[in-house]
Amino acid sequence: MTYSIAQFFLLGFITFVFVGLITAPMRNLAIRVGAVDAPTLARKAQKEPVPYLGGVAIAVGIVAASYASLLAVDFSWETLKLASFVLIPAIAISAMGLWDDLKGLEPWPRLVAQTFTGIIVAVILTVTDTMGFAFSSHILNYAITVLWIVGVCNSINFFDNHDGGAAGTVAVITFFLFFIAYDRQQILVSALAIVTAGATAGFLIWNRHPAKIYMGDAGSLFLGIIISVLTIRLSPGVVPSYKSLAIPLFLMATPILDTTVAVTSRIARGISPFQGGRDHLSHRLMRKGLNRRVTAFTLWGLAAIYGVIALSIYIWPDTFGLELILVGAALWLAQLIFFLRIPSEG
Repeated sequence: MTYSIAQFFLLGFITFVFVGLITAPMRNLAIRVGAVDAPTLARKAQKEPVPYLGGVAIAVGIVAASYASLLAVDFSWETLKLASFVLIPAIAISAMGLWDDLKGLEPWPRLVAQTFTGIIVAVILTVTDTMGFAFSSHILNYAITVLWIVGVCNSINFFDNHDGGAAGTVAVITFFLFFIAYDRQQILVSALAIVTAGATAGFLIWNRHPAKIYMGDAGSLFLGIIISVLTIRLSPGVVPSYKSLAIPLFLMATPILDTTVAVTSRIARGISPFQGGRDHLSHRLMRKGLNRRVTAFTLWGLAAIYGVIALSIYIWPDTFGLELILVGAALWLAQLIFFLRIPSEG
């Protein structure tokens, strides 16, 4: 069964409206139960406490829209299983993130939980043969899948450090991912990508500067699982294989850049990579004189540039594929050097 792009956009718009509506009561609930991010640390940018639980609204919106659309248009045991193989692990890791938001967790239990989830998802993807690109070695597939899932989860989690930064960037990433999946007629990947784009855009109504609610770890880890699995399931069908592998890397280039800059600078300063700090892309851009709104737009713009590169590699793999990869890699390295030259503190 095929669906028009208008039908997918309608699904994304419904999710956008739904998440935009349910975020308000979720914010009120967070205030009532005291689930707020107080500006008690020097690295906190806000001046007043900001409620958490925005991630719950995102998760509820994505899960509800995904299952509702399955029931409405294409319900079968097979499609239910394929959707659940993404959503259930995301819900599980989001629950751990919610506990961290409310009670606090040390980095190592979080990493163990992410790795365990990654192993389960890797086994599911391999057994069900739903990886968009797979190597001939099952062991290599397992290892790369687990590393990618853990890496993307932490990357999105790290990136959630600026009003609207993570939500807007995820919306951009999944929007470009949707177009590739739609053209490849990967219906479930297309649907979940556009639902995620709609949910994060709806949340952005409340999360843009000045943020009235944060997504917290419950939201960033949930989105990390969703995006990591979608990019693994994405099958660009581009040959040779390195061009197909380059597409998800460019889609995720901006969050990966942020994580690389933060971790590299922390190791260079002799502190733990898991220690929070004002050393992310957003903080460095503001130290260069950009205000908070312009900083968010800049982060979204970077994600859009790499999204265009990824989409262009898919559209013109034979004509410009290698050149686009080289230009994109050079741009990424240049930005890495640029951001590392900005002071990590101050």
